[in-house]
Amino acid sequence: MSVPFSAASNAYASATKLVDQASKAAPGAAAGNMGAAPDFGKLVAESIGEVVESGRVADKKALDLVDGKSNVVDVVTAISETEIALQTMVTIRDRVISAYEEIMRMPI
Repeated sequence: MSVPFSAASNAYASATKLVDQASKAAPGAAAGNMGAAPDFGKLVAESIGEVVESGRVADKKALDLVDGKSNVVDVVTAISETEIALQTMVTIRDRVISAYEEIMRMPI
């Protein structure tokens, strides 16, 4: 399956927009927290931002390879790092959903 670079770029832009919206919403929600614990929403937003940035780096290196400015090893390494970061994020998401479902099944 081949995905054009413009489609990937649009996906990254959309993800970045979601991260920005989440980070703007997080400070109001955490106002009563008094800084006792890290904000989960902010942590998630930062993690998504890191994965998006990793994808941008991989795309840049792939474009540099097409222009002859990069080598294949750097491109494969960047793509692998992005894939691992995305798989990690998906695994964490799945475990959070699983924990939520388990909590919802608990008797009151």
